Amino acid sequence: MSKITRGSCLCGAIRYELRGELRPIVACHCNQCRKASGHFAAATQVEQAQAAIRGDTLRWFKSSEHAERGFCSVCGGNLFWRRFGSPFISVWAGTIDGKTGLKMEQQLYPESAGDYYDLPAVPIMSQSDLK
Repeated sequence: MSKITRGSCLCGAIRYELRGELRPIVACHCNQCRKASGHFAAATQVEQAQAAIRGDTLRWFKSSEHAERGFCSVCGGNLFWRRFGSPFISVWAGTIDGKTGLKMEQQLYPESAGDYYDLPAVPIMSQSDLK
């Protein structure tokens, strides 16, 4: 039986289940992630076919020509990021219920990091490493 990971938005109106193993956490310091999250974003990833999302308050915002972000229209909680045409969906690690067992292994766009925090001590990923 495959592993099931559960999570939700702040108010609980959006709930999700992820089946199978999750990718290690990647931190993103890009301006969009910083503005959407209020800090840098930390996300895991799974194939979209392995994600069951429930709740009628989920809204998608087209944040660029390449991707969109999923959030709850009630509490404003940011939950997801997905690239158009990709079979994967990124899930904000902080929305997972309970312990994740995941570790942050890489980071993106360190040149865009805020000047009020130190970068995590993990390798920097290049654009060519992205799925």
